[in-house]
Amino acid sequence: MPLTVNELARMVDLSAVRTDVPTAEVRQLAALARQYDCVCAFAMPCYTRDLAALLADAPQVRVGGTVGFPSGASTPAIKAAEARQQLADGADELDMVMNVGLLLSQRYDGVVADIRAVVDAAGAVPVKVIIEAHYLSDDQILRSAELCLRAGAAFVKTSTGWAPTGATPHNISLIKSVVGEKARIKAAGDIRDLAGLVELYRSGARRFGISLSSGTKILAEAAAMLGGVEM
Repeated sequence: MPLTVNELARMVDLSAVRTDVPTAEVRQLAALARQYDCVCAFAMPCYTRDLAALLADAPQVRVGGTVGFPSGASTPAIKAAEARQQLADGADELDMVMNVGLLLSQRYDGVVADIRAVVDAAGAVPVKVIIEAHYLSDDQILRSAELCLRAGAAFVKTSTGWAPTGATPHNISLIKSVVGEKARIKAAGDIRDLAGLVELYRSGARRFGISLSSGTKILAEAAAMLGGVEM
């Protein structure tokens, strides 16, 4: 099924979430998101208010907020407070990092409570839970997806982008085998080209977290394909 660049962009979360992102890059992020009508744009929490102002007259582009980023090791109370602050600053969606250490310790009730604290604080705002799949075995990826469902997550997301890997067809397929149609999957982490994005789509991902630099190249490549992108 071929998709236009606009249809593809409606599945793209553009991001500028590195440690060294300056204000000028946030402006570039907003400009590219507006150019292609991307579904959402994410910057670091200190820039959420700025990003919301830059996109105020582009309501079709949602503003994303990060919670517990990048380690996921904050307490549930701190994550909930951060979620409320991000919403107050203009976030329309929240991407939170799961407490990976608790998962690896098999403290599953703690993982669920941590996610649920943010889901409850978010109310009707969708929460994507980042599992950092790079650090997990296949069985742990499956378990993390189950816990995300238990806690009410809208999406399971593969990575913050800070780990060496994350968005692989194998990882997406594992998550899909658990969540089915009960939650959506966001692929993020090392998405560098259009061909890789298409492969992840075919594995079950329907949202893609892409950096500003990679997004610039991927969306330009898609725009140049006059017959659309064959998904």
